[in-house]
Amino acid sequence: MLFGSISYLNLLPFQVFLKRYISDTASKMSFRYKRAVPSQINKALKRREINAAFISSIESKKCKCTDLGIIADQKVYSVLLLEGENESDPASATSNRLAKILNLQGKVLIGDAALKYYLNGGEGLDLAEAWHEKTGLPFVFARLCYNQHGRAIEKLAKRFVKTKVKIPQYILKREAKKRDITAKQLTWYLEQIYYTMKYKEKRSLNKFLNA
Repeated sequence: MLFGSISYLNLLPFQVFLKRYISDTASKMSFRYKRAVPSQINKALKRREINAAFISSIESKKCKCTDLGIIADQKVYSVLLLEGENESDPASATSNRLAKILNLQGKVLIGDAALKYYLNGGEGLDLAEAWHEKTGLPFVFARLCYNQHGRAIEKLAKRFVKTKVKIPQYILKREAKKRDITAKQLTWYLEQIYYTMKYKEKRSLNKFLNA
């Protein structure tokens, strides 16, 4: 199975879980990875260059998807709209669309770069917060979708929901160092993200996809 991987911090708990899950199953040798930014992963799944991945919500409408997503209720701190002329983030699809739906003007900045910008004191409008103010709902930025191996992916997703993932300190420190932030800041950021889609999350996603 070829799994698409986005190297943003918001997926770190799932990545840690996935490595452990693979090592505990007989499928260890059948997993391979393709790393890229969200917009590239979207295209790779559509072209069947990969079999499963967290893809942008806006691209998931016609895909087979699990009930796992990248979700924030109110602020997310890593999807910002900065003052200035309209400018999409080439790495994004969902966030660019979200800004348009909310009729907001400015430069879209996502991912670890946006988080570091915020932590360094940068100012911008949090798009998850803007969505919550308009709808009263959390926002689903991405979904775990697949085009093959559906039974295995659905099983993996259910296992993740039931697992309390503890990220080792050495991984936290290593990943924080890569982004020039502290392990404490990284831990705080991950507390803003959750992954299980229930009624409110599905309602929000449907509202976004049909806007």
